[in-house]
Amino acid sequence: MQLTPHREKSGRGRRFKSGLVGWMFIAASVILIAAFYFYPMIQALILSFQTGTGINMKFNGLGNYQRLFTDKMFLTAVGNTFIYLLFQVPIMIILALFISVLLNDRKLKFKGFFRTAIFLPCITSLVAYSIVFKYLFAPDGLVNAMLLNLHLINLPIQWITDPFWAKVTIVIAITWRWTGYNMIFYLSGLQNIDQSIYEAARIDGASAFRQFFSITVPLLKPIILFTSITSTIGTLQLFDEVMNITKGGPGNATTTISQYIYNLSFEYSADFGYAATVSYSIVIMIVILSFLQFKVAGDRNA
Repeated sequence: MQLTPHREKSGRGRRFKSGLVGWMFIAASVILIAAFYFYPMIQALILSFQTGTGINMKFNGLGNYQRLFTDKMFLTAVGNTFIYLLFQVPIMIILALFISVLLNDRKLKFKGFFRTAIFLPCITSLVAYSIVFKYLFAPDGLVNAMLLNLHLINLPIQWITDPFWAKVTIVIAITWRWTGYNMIFYLSGLQNIDQSIYEAARIDGASAFRQFFSITVPLLKPIILFTSITSTIGTLQLFDEVMNITKGGPGNATTTISQYIYNLSFEYSADFGYAATVSYSIVIMIVILSFLQFKVAGDRNA
């Protein structure tokens, strides 16, 4: 049946009105996201090609990006950040996966309490918990007192003032805060796995160890990939813990890329152009590492 021109026009009019109503609902969100998210990103990108202070900014081409490779402080910050990334992210992912498997046990009592207790650090104030960690790991803090009482050490460990132990403190702090966050994702994934798969594996004589590596890990692969990428992004943007616990010390031994951006903007002579360049270096690192993680995981859409 062929529509008359009048009916076809009225149909287009209804579709247009329906689409217009939809756009009206999302218009406010689109405008706010564009104004407070995309516009600053574009402005920061433009700023990364400029140099100078205040209103005396001038185009510098790729000068700021070339400076990255000769900036010793930037290279130190990158090295520190990647140390956190290489040690903290795998520890946190493995620990979250292990805890989630334990808390998914049907026979375990008080599961709600344990889940809440482990997730609770995620919703605490970043500044508050950083300050608490600073006092816990002080030379006369609770951690050293416990280790001395247990006769595990003879002298207090300089957790904050020794370059090596300062990094260890930061890794412990991040792991404590974010393990519960990743655990929630794994728990939700585990609860969606059909228990009959495990029952069939037990009937076939598969041990708990074999079930974990042959059933749990493969079925949680998309979630593990997701948490690995989000944890990588979070670690590359690490700022609060370092700023509040060690302030980047001792001697820049714990300075991260984000803290260096802050220093360039507010601590040193303001260099917003170069600070924007360092910011976009994080974006480049995130893109490269995320792509590599997709490839290692075997994602065909990467």
